[in-house]
This record gives sequence, structure tokens and C-alpha cells, in this order.
Amino acid sequence: MKIWSNTDLERLNMVTFKLVHRGSGKPAKGKKVALGMPNGVTHGEWTNSDGEAHFDVKPNHGKVFVDGSKKHEGHLAGRIVVYVG
Repeated sequence: MKIWSNTDLERLNMVTFKLVHRGSGKPAKGKKVALGMPNGVTHGEWTNSDGEAHFDVKPNHGKVFVDGSKKHEGHLAGRIVVYVG
């Protein structure tokens, strides 16, 4: 399995979100993730068994929505961990 560095992901115009359950620290699989970017909202991506969702977008300021609720806002680039309830 290839481990991508933040530099690799930024070069590929890819942003990866790792969703983790706040209480248990386990991956949050099967969650729908969408991004609110300056040019609109992306199609939703489902987290995989590792709790990861991948987006082919250029690094930018934006919002992260999980199952329709805003969970993060800021510069979206590389790999970002988002904690969910």
C-alpha cells in the first residue's frame, strides 16, 4: 500500500480526509463527505473502511461537510483528519 505524503497529494491536486470517531479513535467508515469550495459544492464521496474520502481538487479554502453537517473549515490541502461524534 502506497502512503501518500502531503506534498505528493498537493502535487496531484488531491485532498484526502480521514474521519475518526472522537470517542473511540476508530475510522468512521460509510460517511458521506462533501466539500464547499469557492466555486461550489462537490459531489459527495463515501469514506472507505479506513475512514478516508479522496477528492481531486486543487488546495483551497473551503468547508468539509459530513452527512450534511459542517465539521471543518479552513485551508484544504494534503491529508486532513476530521473528528466526528
